[in-house]
Amino acid sequence: MQAPIVQAKHLSLSYKHQDAIIKDANFEFYARDFIVITGSSGSGKSTLLKSFYGQSEQMSGYLNVCLEDLNGISAKKLQTLRRKMGIIFQDYKLIKDYDVLKNIMLPLEILGLSINDAKRRAMALLKHVDLAHKATKLPKELSGGEQQRIATARAIANNPKLIICDEPTGNLDPYSADKVWRLLLLAREHFDSCIVVATHHIPINLKINFRLIEIRDGMVNEIY
Repeated sequence: MQAPIVQAKHLSLSYKHQDAIIKDANFEFYARDFIVITGSSGSGKSTLLKSFYGQSEQMSGYLNVCLEDLNGISAKKLQTLRRKMGIIFQDYKLIKDYDVLKNIMLPLEILGLSINDAKRRAMALLKHVDLAHKATKLPKELSGGEQQRIATARAIANNPKLIICDEPTGNLDPYSADKVWRLLLLAREHFDSCIVVATHHIPINLKINFRLIEIRDGMVNEIY
């Protein structure tokens, strides 16, 4: 039986040393799962996602991500763990002084790929999001939708086991949103990635078999 990509047992999380936002959560996410997390603003969606890469305070319980126990994990192990992930933020977090191609190449070079191999893979991803013609542009020269498509391409560049997305399409035009969703599906199909998306905008035009998780009053419940 395959090990879960993310496993939580009686997990409670807080934000900036405040009271628990996530309370006694129990769940398991596996390779090829497409997890959609919903909840009202302030319900703890972002706090839960941040816990997967060590940015939320773990008050109690157990959390294992990509076979690493996050309780007391060292900075070195956490850095290694993050290399197995792709993270997509609503505000893109592209490196403003790097052109589009270099932004996508960066995680590949960190993994040790040669410049030529990193460039080849990055260009292939740019073609998937219809932005190969913007390869030499800086992020500030792109629209918000284009920047998010680049951020999504960067997130899947290293064939991640886990892709974490915090409202990735909330501010996007329909065309860019569709490209982001399709790229996530591509990652699941080609890399067996586990996709975890916090969103209020579940696309109705894409055939996605997903698990729906709702956070309400700090409780994490699977709806279906």
